[in-house]
Amino acid sequence: MPTLTIAGYALLGITAIMVLVLMALLVSLVRMSRMSRHAKDTRVETSVMSAALQEALMRLKAQERAMAARAEASEQLSNQIISGVGAGLIVVDREDVVQIVNPAARRILGLPGDGRGVTLTSLLSSSTPLAEVITNTLRTGVPVARRKLRLEGRPSHLGVSVSPLAGPDGVLQAAVCLFTDLTEVIELEEQLRLKEALAGVGELTAGLAHEFRNGLATIHGYARLLDPSRLPEAYRPYVDGIRQETSALGEVVTNFLNFARPEPLSLVPVDLGAVVERAASDLPIETGRIERTGTFGEVLGDEVLLRQAISNLLRNSIEACAAAGIEPLIRVHGAAEPPHLRISIEDNGPGIPADALPRIFKPFVTTRAQGTGLGLAIVQKVIVSHNGRIAASNRPEGGAEFRIQLPLATTAR
Repeated sequence: MPTLTIAGYALLGITAIMVLVLMALLVSLVRMSRMSRHAKDTRVETSVMSAALQEALMRLKAQERAMAARAEASEQLSNQIISGVGAGLIVVDREDVVQIVNPAARRILGLPGDGRGVTLTSLLSSSTPLAEVITNTLRTGVPVARRKLRLEGRPSHLGVSVSPLAGPDGVLQAAVCLFTDLTEVIELEEQLRLKEALAGVGELTAGLAHEFRNGLATIHGYARLLDPSRLPEAYRPYVDGIRQETSALGEVVTNFLNFARPEPLSLVPVDLGAVVERAASDLPIETGRIERTGTFGEVLGDEVLLRQAISNLLRNSIEACAAAGIEPLIRVHGAAEPPHLRISIEDNGPGIPADALPRIFKPFVTTRAQGTGLGLAIVQKVIVSHNGRIAASNRPEGGAEFRIQLPLATTAR
């Protein structure tokens, strides 16, 4: 076996070193390849996760926008419902602060502004009964269903319902009040009842009053046949007394018949402004000053009866002023507000006594010593027979006021 030289050993060592280096390089290359594949896989996973996160964020944003749109649409729908409902709506929290007042509530009650953020008592200072009903529900939690309230002024009647609102914990949070104006309905019901009452009175008393008038006419006729000059001086005043009393009672019975019996109406378009002028011209010139203002219109009615009613009202005002020693100043104001014509007759007299005011249109109620108490009752009958309404009150500055409402001719047709 040959012996290796030093050069051989050196070559063998170099070869071994090169083999080791090559093996190290191969191991490094394998490791680097594995690391490259791992980094590539990591980058792919990161990219996929980033895309998934972006897609999830986009979906969340889309859902948020959709929820916001639905909430806005729901709020708009709620506001439209609140604004469009014909009934008045008031929502008050448990601190007595008003949260919602819809346009119908402001229109019915004549409220200024939107009314939100103020206390209930300050908002409804002129409608105290309504405020009391809402406050009672807030304090007790007891609902109110379809209650009728009477107010001073206009509107005079309300139909009210109040419901308590409780939170998830059962604690009362607010009260919701819905109300409608029943003034027109109540007034129509009263008008129908008055028509029925007048018809009943006419049927029951017309025949009786007619018989009274016949008897009085006979007594008066016999009294007229008596010649006072042929009677002793002591008996002559008795004959004059019989004549005067029978004449007065005959006038009362005639007026009562005019009030009680049904009047046949001749309905034609009538200009109320001309009727007022005619009624004023029928009165004596020296009775006082009568002023006519405003706008009038045509109503479907009986001109003779309407002129009689207006004349009675004007004469009543003149006589009241004359009895108090006041020079009469009467203002007749018209306002054509479709579907109605409103007329007010104001005077500067002493006004109507407070105890007689609620009964002023009832038969035989009078404030004058020589009055029969049938003049205003006949006026009311004429107005009611024309599907109208009449009311009386005292003016704050003094004097009386009569308010008439009649349907305009276009509405009546």
